[in-house]
Amino acid sequence: MALELNTLDHWDESLWQQMKPIYEEAFEHGAKPERILKVMLERRLACMHAAYDDGELVAMAFTGLGDSPEQPALIIDYIAIRKDRRGRGEGKLFFELLRDWAVLTYDIAAIIIEAEAANTPENRERIVFWEKCGFTPTSYVHHYIWIPETYRALVLPIDPSFAVADDGESLFRQITHFHEQAFRKKWDDSTAQPRS
Repeated sequence: MALELNTLDHWDESLWQQMKPIYEEAFEHGAKPERILKVMLERRLACMHAAYDDGELVAMAFTGLGDSPEQPALIIDYIAIRKDRRGRGEGKLFFELLRDWAVLTYDIAAIIIEAEAANTPENRERIVFWEKCGFTPTSYVHHYIWIPETYRALVLPIDPSFAVADDGESLFRQITHFHEQAFRKKWDDSTAQPRS
């Protein structure tokens, strides 16, 4: 099995129209509105990723960088596999493509993802998936003021010197900063992080 990764650092409407059904299916709750996703790309805060199997779109993701220049981290904001393609190993393969891309492009020290913290079968299944990809869940549970769900950060160190010195709250400072930049009404282009 082989997937082909397509990564863009700018908004592409035709690619989005292909990705949108996967995004809407996977993220019924807690998804950013389309206009915010577009702003993230326009502000160069994020990249959009698509994975294809023999020309057929099977997975999508949006990623950005954390705000620690000493130990840059990739933040996976959204990642999803088409529902009819789940359980075939393509999710792990897609993640590995994203990981390798981030290491080559940004020399990242770690990858951070947040997952819903409520103890439900679906959430436990997600955590198990990320653990199989090498992630470690942190104990800190984050409460956003604008949504009712709680979240837990998971981290995958790439650089052996990367360490989380607390219970995971510091990871949420990076995640929250990333979200705040996307939702900020006024924007100073000089603060944008370059994407390549």
